[in-house]
Amino acid sequence: MIKRNLMLMGLTTVAGFAYSAAQAGDLYKSGLGGAYAGLNYSYMMIDPEGADEADVSTLSAKIGVLATPFLGVEARAGFGIDDDRVNGVEVSLDNFFGGYATLNLANESPATPYAIIGFTRVELEQETLLGTFKEDESDLSYGLGVNVEMTQELSGNLEYMRYFDKDDTTIDGLGVGLTFSF
Repeated sequence: MIKRNLMLMGLTTVAGFAYSAAQAGDLYKSGLGGAYAGLNYSYMMIDPEGADEADVSTLSAKIGVLATPFLGVEARAGFGIDDDRVNGVEVSLDNFFGGYATLNLANESPATPYAIIGFTRVELEQETLLGTFKEDESDLSYGLGVNVEMTQELSGNLEYMRYFDKDDTTIDGLGVGLTFSF
């Protein structure tokens, strides 16, 4: 009887360790504490109040970490790849960078919706017949998006972001990209 009880306790202990190891593996796979990096292409709308809207394109990179399945922290930097000419003025978004927090709606499906908030510094350039004018400013940024897992290490994303809203000028972006988890 004692031998049987010891054997049952041993099997229960081994099963408990196996279950714990499986749970730890699942946590790792879900990205808990996992680092990630990504690339995005964004279509940006620069809308100064009282003037025509300029449509430009940017490429950006991001690096981040998921502190929990619901909270991430990331940094982004990007540059303009396509300018726009509005009323004889060439408008470009030279570069931007910022730091953000993501609030993720972690779930069982491959799609994870998220909200993002942080600060962005943008550098705009306008080239006219009178010369080139540069302006760089920082502002609160926020947006919504969704990550769609394609494989355990690769996901795609779609995102809307208000990068800038200051001094009667707004900069909105609609982006698509790929994210690689480590």
